[in-house]
Amino acid sequence: MTRWDQHSVADAVDRLVEECRVSCLWFLRPDYLPATNADRIRVLELIERHGDRDAYQRAATLRRWLSPTSSAASAAS
Repeated sequence: MTRWDQHSVADAVDRLVEECRVSCLWFLRPDYLPATNADRIRVLELIERHGDRDAYQRAATLRRWLSPTSSAASAAS
């Protein structure tokens, strides 16, 4: 996977949410889309927990892109 910018990851999360809405996110509002990175991480964790194998893998990949890395955090301090 190439380096993604924040906007691309947010769009990819939105697309995955739409694809998984009926199968594993049925309990969320029908118009729900995550607005912040924290919300995106939470919804990706829900997809990992309740989705099929493909959804799990896609969500895990996107979540890794959103999660702060230890090297980035230590470089900022």
